[in-house]
Amino acid sequence: MSVVKRTSTNVLLDIALKNFYGAAEEMGLEEELVEILSHSDRKLAVSIPVIMDDGTTKVFNGFRIQHNSALGPNKGGLRFHPEVCMDECEALAMLMTWKCSLAGIPYGGGKGGVECNPLELSKGEKERITRGLAARIEPLVGAWTDVPAPDVNTGGQEMIWLMDTISKMRGHLEPAIFTGKPISLCGSKGRTQATGVGVATCAMELLKVVGKEVKGATVAVQGFGNVGTFTALTLHEHGAKIVAVSDITGAYYAPEGLDIPKAIAFANAHPKKLLEGFTQPGVKKLDGEELLFLPVDVLCPCALEGAINGKNGEKVQAKYIVEGANGPITPEGDEILSKKNVIIVPDFLANSGGVVGSYFEWCQDLGGFFWTEEEYLKRLHIIMTDNFKRVWDYASEKNVKMRRAAFMVAIQRVADAVRLRGTFL
Repeated sequence: MSVVKRTSTNVLLDIALKNFYGAAEEMGLEEELVEILSHSDRKLAVSIPVIMDDGTTKVFNGFRIQHNSALGPNKGGLRFHPEVCMDECEALAMLMTWKCSLAGIPYGGGKGGVECNPLELSKGEKERITRGLAARIEPLVGAWTDVPAPDVNTGGQEMIWLMDTISKMRGHLEPAIFTGKPISLCGSKGRTQATGVGVATCAMELLKVVGKEVKGATVAVQGFGNVGTFTALTLHEHGAKIVAVSDITGAYYAPEGLDIPKAIAFANAHPKKLLEGFTQPGVKKLDGEELLFLPVDVLCPCALEGAINGKNGEKVQAKYIVEGANGPITPEGDEILSKKNVIIVPDFLANSGGVVGSYFEWCQDLGGFFWTEEEYLKRLHIIMTDNFKRVWDYASEKNVKMRRAAFMVAIQRVADAVRLRGTFL
């Protein structure tokens, strides 16, 4: 019998399912594997009662999805956001399965979060929500079962609250149960820059395979947060000419190249960590979206989901795009760029330095032995270059775009693991 394809009213989950079904069909994947991999292993919904600062009690909705664990423990972030829901978490968990598989690390995909607005919460309220979540997901998480990490509106502090709560419930320290922790408490040197360094590494590998020198190549980076900053800095250090960067205050364009260390120092000194007011000889201030349309060799969208879409895709002049953000190009934008023969390194390959970095932290926590930053970044470079080559070679062999090739490579590895392990009845 043929597989009945799942659909969803949630846009993100619907896109994730369509990408999976499209790749699976092109691969000729067996129907039983398509059926298994289009569903999640486990979905948990919890209610978290919290005593607020004003003495009232409010109940928050929490979620944790484990998509597939054929390759190893589930891995994926926990986000705090007003729009967190079950379907969104399932879509992101599925994407994490493919990202971890593509990265060649022993993880399956997971995702979760709490439906709340962190901007309306005090530190104490956020801590109580976090610890309440920890107590409710405790039966599911563990160093060899499910290893959450920071995501939207969560960071090192939340990971410590989570780790501390579960460690106390179990009566012993559990450092490997969460990643993204501060260096001072079982975190990992090098993790801060891992995602941006990974994006930059993919950009440099792409330039090499198309026969263009990294030195002197023109690059525009949308977003100057953690990912964009280290993407720009790493490329700058290897001789690329970063001609434009942007944040919420607009784009800063210098055809002869920006002084990236100076821009980073300026943003770090700004009260809100912004580029507002940044200048150097030859800098022009542009509207933020205009950065996407500059005539550069490489465009790295490292900020917004759906930044390039059906309405503005025709304006893009870059020859190559390396996706630092999650989903910066919509399917409609992808179609337009494909017709223009723009080569795109997809997000779950390009920005996988973050989850690879989390894997490194997990390994160090399990062994109780911590690496130097130099060791960390050297290992990251090896994995990112190997993963890029695997996808590039597969795309060339099968004559498909890199995004489809990345899905196919990732799905194949998980499918092979499911096939080998069999179905437990």
